[in-house]
Amino acid sequence: MIVGDPTPSPSHDPAIRIDGLRVHYGSFAAVDGLSLDIRRGELFGLLGPNGAGKSTTIRVLIGQRQPTAGRVTVAGHDVVREWAAIKPLFGYVPDRENHFEEFTGRRNLEFFADLYAAPRLRVRDCLRMVELEEAANLPVRGYSLGMRRKLLLARALLHEPKILYLDEPTANLDIHSAEVVHRILRERVAAGATVVLTTHDMDEVEKICDRVGIVCKGKLVALDSPLALKQEHTERQADVILHSGERLAFDMDADADRQRLAETVRAGHVASIRTREFDFHATFLKLTGQSFE
Repeated sequence: MIVGDPTPSPSHDPAIRIDGLRVHYGSFAAVDGLSLDIRRGELFGLLGPNGAGKSTTIRVLIGQRQPTAGRVTVAGHDVVREWAAIKPLFGYVPDRENHFEEFTGRRNLEFFADLYAAPRLRVRDCLRMVELEEAANLPVRGYSLGMRRKLLLARALLHEPKILYLDEPTANLDIHSAEVVHRILRERVAAGATVVLTTHDMDEVEKICDRVGIVCKGKLVALDSPLALKQEHTERQADVILHSGERLAFDMDADADRQRLAETVRAGHVASIRTREFDFHATFLKLTGQSFE
């Protein structure tokens, strides 16, 4: 298992530093000694099966839960002792919506823009960014699930935060809307922001994350880029169907299997052959011993 980052950031001042974090609910350790640095200007995926501790970790980062032990700093500020300095720095997209149903989409954003001391022009910009301009003057109670998700993202972007936390940001979104969200997140990172997201969509992880941390039972079990993790845990197999209809599998890392495959091909018995590789979901499954529910 990978428990450290083979390519540490040259920065001595990460956006987020989690050092020996423990969070207990009674006698249960939801987070059990988690240590992790998240770099400035990266899109970081925090992954894990249900109950792994990722949501509890996010709750600590957004100030909803106090650490039982350990230390967490955001932009150099301690989350316990210096919360007032941290609060203006981040935007948060929760997994459950909490809009004002009777307000229009525009009025929802105006309300939060005033709380953030963001200019009202920013409301227009954020509505355009998430493609909700045409629905801006409709009550949110009439919004679809996908529109509600996009309104949450627009709200989190109002004050142009340096750090974004997103819990399942593309849940309930169609393919086009998910691509819009991905583009926005990559643009924020390109502008120097740090983005931390949780997701159960492994294709999304491979597509947009610079690095991922996989947690299981409150502990970090892997930390690297999606590609590096996939390469390290790839199963190199060849699946063969013979003209007789028989199906065979060959391990391409084994000398004997490679030789048998070559002999089978030379003998003209092969009707079709294809390689098999782990996708990222399989990598996740191998590292945690669990699947997503």
